[in-house]
Amino acid sequence: MTLKQSAAQGTLIADLIAAAAYEGIAPEILRAAIAAGTAVIPKNPRRPNTLARAIGQNLSTKINVNLGASSYHTNPEEEFEKLRLSVELGADAVMDLSLGPRINEIRREILARSPLMVGTVPLYQTGYEISSSQRHFSEMVIDDFLSVITRQAEEGVDFMTIHSGITRFTLNAMEREGRALNVVSRGGALLVNWLRKNPGRESPLYEHFDKILDVLAAYDVTLSLGDGMRPGATCDATDRAQIGELLMLGELTQRAWERGVQVMIEGPGHMPLNQVPENMRIEKKLCHGAPFYVLGPLVTDVAAGHDHIAAAIGGTLAAINGADFLCYVTPAEHLRLPLPEDVREGIIASKIAAHAADVAKGLPKAIARERAMAQARRNLDWEAQFNLAIDQEKARAYRASSEIGGDKECTMCGEFCAIKQCNAE
Repeated sequence: MTLKQSAAQGTLIADLIAAAAYEGIAPEILRAAIAAGTAVIPKNPRRPNTLARAIGQNLSTKINVNLGASSYHTNPEEEFEKLRLSVELGADAVMDLSLGPRINEIRREILARSPLMVGTVPLYQTGYEISSSQRHFSEMVIDDFLSVITRQAEEGVDFMTIHSGITRFTLNAMEREGRALNVVSRGGALLVNWLRKNPGRESPLYEHFDKILDVLAAYDVTLSLGDGMRPGATCDATDRAQIGELLMLGELTQRAWERGVQVMIEGPGHMPLNQVPENMRIEKKLCHGAPFYVLGPLVTDVAAGHDHIAAAIGGTLAAINGADFLCYVTPAEHLRLPLPEDVREGIIASKIAAHAADVAKGLPKAIARERAMAQARRNLDWEAQFNLAIDQEKARAYRASSEIGGDKECTMCGEFCAIKQCNAE
């Protein structure tokens, strides 16, 4: 029995109780949300020590960190350092997006080391294995894909991005409308090319969706329905291809729920700030309240080197309006494979966005943290301020570099410190 099925029967399992305690809500509230599909706990039973975290409506905003080597740069220890940072800085999940010859080694080691939920994009491994066998990806059949997701599920992967919404319908919608950037999703691009090289045939990931559900249900893996038509440029946002795929994902969500499979929906992408609120509402409507997992969204295309800031702006507004899970973006986005220092900046920016949204939503834990920081500042209690800060290391470093030494005030106002003047005994 899957977690969703047990929740529908009224069962309160240990992982659900732990996730509810983390949120500070009654387990019965979370159980009802999981049964309804408005919340998920992506946790493969084969990795029992994974921290149980719930993602969904009326819960704290969670963040994901993308890891993974590329064919051009493969250094497993670098990826493991990124995982260490993700744990240290309070991320909720990581995704291994590795490509190249060490793909299996890196994923298995991340699964062994990570206390966080771990996701993958199985189409990457499928493509690599097909290429390694001297076949072209256009020759892929559903058994190639089913073999990969079965092996990854057995290893303990908690959630998988699967691009079953890339179909003839969505491809035709994109081609008829025209885009500045056609497809920026790697998985989506693989399937688009498959469709173009197999005229008259439907995508195997849509045609054989029930077989995919058989595997996910058997291993209780959460389905993250991929946004292969997500806009990669702000001028392409909210077009026919994006919304057409979302319609398909709504259908697939219901089919997955019928099989007891938990579902998240992935979303944009690049999007002007004024379009973000309505896009969140559209997703919740078309996909029946399923949790929404967004990449950013990045609200401008011209922030190269600072895309983590563009994503934090979009992510805050998205989470206020219904997004439940933010995929971090680093300063290296669009430019290179991120280094550990880029990962650190990306996590901090995403954590700030998530917390700011939770404050705006009035979540009690977030409000309590804000009040505690206000009290620490009133008391000029620097140690308490450091402990409450999202980036404790940087806050401590700035204070340590102050010319004022051990005095209570800082070098901004010195003896004229407003807090010291107004709150003096």
